[in-house]
Amino acid sequence: MSNPSSGGNGSAGGMTHVLEFEKSIAKMEQEIRRLEALQAAESGKDYSEVIAGIREQLQKALKDSYANLTAWEKVLVARHPKRPLLRDYIRLIAKDFCELHGDRLYGDDKAIVCGFARLGGHRVMLVGHQKGRDTREKIEANFGCAHPEGYRKALQKMQLAAKFNVPIVCLVDTPGAYPGVEAEERGIARAIAVNLMEMSRLGTPIVAAVIGEGGSGGALGIAVADQVAVMEHAYYSVISPEGCAAILWKSGEYASRAAESLRLTPSHLKKLGLIDEVIPEPLGGAHRDPEGAAHALEAWISKSLRDLRRLKPETLLRRRYERLRQLGAFFTSTAAPGVEPKAPSRSRPRRAKATTPLATE
Repeated sequence: MSNPSSGGNGSAGGMTHVLEFEKSIAKMEQEIRRLEALQAAESGKDYSEVIAGIREQLQKALKDSYANLTAWEKVLVARHPKRPLLRDYIRLIAKDFCELHGDRLYGDDKAIVCGFARLGGHRVMLVGHQKGRDTREKIEANFGCAHPEGYRKALQKMQLAAKFNVPIVCLVDTPGAYPGVEAEERGIARAIAVNLMEMSRLGTPIVAAVIGEGGSGGALGIAVADQVAVMEHAYYSVISPEGCAAILWKSGEYASRAAESLRLTPSHLKKLGLIDEVIPEPLGGAHRDPEGAAHALEAWISKSLRDLRRLKPETLLRRRYERLRQLGAFFTSTAAPGVEPKAPSRSRPRRAKATTPLATE
């Protein structure tokens, strides 16, 4: 698979896809490339100082732009065509990857990739969504929208890992599970529901990271974990902004408004207690520096697994159960309509004492 970006941080390697808020940044990058080409062609000319000045402006523009992204702009960055995908991360940080195929019932869903690997110094079972880079790969992988057989495959491989006490690493990147008739006929809702139940009681450490899009049950089907993180310019939501806008306002034109209302950005998710950590990305997003993004992801996985592997299986299950029970805390506000309420405190509402893990069938 080709490198998603041939350029490093700040150069963009001649990227052709430019987001609306990046247009001024793209012009500076283009000017740098033009001056570098002139300097190489004309041996007597030295544009080093000019290039250095533009690079300084470029770094400031990137920092300012990416520090103030709206929720909708975060979604656009998460969907960037040059953003590293699962197989890019496998190539960059996974060693000795041995892919496993099939669900032993229907077929091999290419939207879900599973296999043993060495990652961050740990032997792991790696499970994740693959969208595909070119048109052929995208069609084969159904744009990262998995069918029931994909979730069955993922669960079978995770159960195999649990049998040998191998930690599980899940990398989420999907707009959602496949919504077509074929998926419904083969039981997509049940496949996801079974994954949620079984993952909650697997006796081995599980970590999950959203590396791009984290859409609805399609994401949640492989994201029940002891530690959950979202990359800085990714999103995690119960529905896509376009889907939400179509339901509430009968038009996808309100997607940006829906994105703000959904509270789907990493900072919102962290504040609401839905995720444990935000994984930082290189300046300008993972699509500008895939290697830097991969190493940040690897560092988080390594640290999380190191901490989790110290726990006894019964302690691990109890903590996972308690973590799931704490999701969905809410607060009330007496603020007037239109006034943004204060952020909720980290305290949780009282719940019935239930400290035992989910009973096995």
